[in-house]
Amino acid sequence: MKTLRAAFGTLEPLLASHAAEMFAVLSDPAIYEFENAPPASVDALHARYVRQQRRGPDDGSEVWLNWVIRLSAGADAGRLAGYVQATVLPDGHALVAYELHSRHWRQGIGSAAVRAMLAELAQSHGVQRFVAVLKRRNHRSAGLLHKLGFEPADAALDKRFRDAADERVMTRLAAGHLG
Repeated sequence: MKTLRAAFGTLEPLLASHAAEMFAVLSDPAIYEFENAPPASVDALHARYVRQQRRGPDDGSEVWLNWVIRLSAGADAGRLAGYVQATVLPDGHALVAYELHSRHWRQGIGSAAVRAMLAELAQSHGVQRFVAVLKRRNHRSAGLLHKLGFEPADAALDKRFRDAADERVMTRLAAGHLG
């Protein structure tokens, strides 16, 4: 994994050593309006990051790619703002996700970070289709994905990736790939 550059700063490969700083970022209650919960402790987050640093399960059935978002300008220069992540599947699909501290919302940081990750996934990991699963009520995430060219998934992809009735699946082909 390599560090990726973007207008806001960098995407650094996630390391367990990021846990303490990311705990503060991920403790923002606004992030969890629609789903999930903040990490229980720095130690719990550190343990999760140790597992994620392996970049995939022991059976090699998928690849886990996780980057932290480090800002390079403004009052928060040098600080972490969130993360982007992907689970790359052997069939050319990648499940993508992201979280950003609410003080950085609506500044273009999230969309630029996801865009940089999507480009890397297509160029270096052979991803042909990006898939995002989100809560139906999560209008902010849906807006970001729509801005990046994601559309509602067809019935087959929806059935494959949606786990709950209150979720929606959005998808986008990588540049140069036909459906």
